[in-house]
Amino acid sequence: MVAGEVSGDLLAGLLLGGLKARWPELTSFGIGGPHMERWGFSVWWSFQKLAVHGFNWELLRRYREIVGIRNQMRERLLKQRPDIFIGTDAPDFNFKLEEDLRATGIKTVHFVCPSVWAWRPERMEKIRRSADHVLCIFPFEPELLARHGISATYVGHPLASVIPMEPDRAAARQTLGLDAAAPLVAILPGSRSSEIAHLAERFIQAAALMKAARPELRFVMPIVPGFRTAIEGLVRQSGLSDCVTVLSGQSHAALAACDVTLIASGTATLEAALFKRPMVIAYHQNWLSWQIMRKKRLQPWVGLPNILCAEFIVPELLQDAATPRALADATLGWLDAPSSDPSRLQVLRTKFAALHQDLRRDTATIATDAIQKILQS
Repeated sequence: MVAGEVSGDLLAGLLLGGLKARWPELTSFGIGGPHMERWGFSVWWSFQKLAVHGFNWELLRRYREIVGIRNQMRERLLKQRPDIFIGTDAPDFNFKLEEDLRATGIKTVHFVCPSVWAWRPERMEKIRRSADHVLCIFPFEPELLARHGISATYVGHPLASVIPMEPDRAAARQTLGLDAAAPLVAILPGSRSSEIAHLAERFIQAAALMKAARPELRFVMPIVPGFRTAIEGLVRQSGLSDCVTVLSGQSHAALAACDVTLIASGTATLEAALFKRPMVIAYHQNWLSWQIMRKKRLQPWVGLPNILCAEFIVPELLQDAATPRALADATLGWLDAPSSDPSRLQVLRTKFAALHQDLRRDTATIATDAIQKILQS
């Protein structure tokens, strides 16, 4: 297996639970992280080796390293000849690896259909060459893939079965040692170094503006442990140490505890929707990366909640629009909604609850059934 970032590690870990239940003697290895290790996964390389953000200088700088890891991975797998290879997300890394392995007769499964319905539709041909089967987390994807001759199964989104339909806000605050009554904003600037570089400081500046407008506000920031020291330094510099709690991980607890979240575009926005939390989605990257991405977009939305609801159910502030002032004002707008526009919150919760129901399936069992059929073919 290969998982390329925090969300991939989480998804692959949930899938491994189902695989181990079906095949207790399963041996698994490759690229992953702590969620996968809990199921006995042998980590050859950490997923953090692959975690880069968009078309940027970090990717160019690390290109040789990443390609080198893929080449070494391919050689080890060709020697070991696993029964199946499962690439979890990370399509730019996994598709080439899957294609090479498949050409030698190793069965390949890709877990999570790339968002070809949102941007880069040319990847359909790569999927067809690379994967014997695709495990899809959104219900409309198998039909789309079938039109291009790609075998696929809708397995639901694993997190929809893990996250409760009615999150316990009070219990989450108690667990995190947070004030039970104070209005709370969760700040999630992303899990990759480039996301942190582009969003963390402007999110903290937005928090300072919100704090100036509403002194009673408190903030919680779940951060990948490797970035915690740097983030705590930014918080101290901003003078917010007394009202910002920085966590190592624990993003689900933070989302359960908060009233609203300021959040980087990505998988975490869907998690926030499953927690039924209002949010402000932000995205920022270097100018060249943004120009490339902007031209490849197929839909007016970037955030997953908006894409899946097919409307701007939550604000998106992208690139130049993602200023600290704009982020602060949009987030405060949600905090003011109970008195100024209560129907806005009710509509959001109703739509997110319906989305949660649509995505809730016995993902591990359905996925394992599909994998077993591929092995038997």
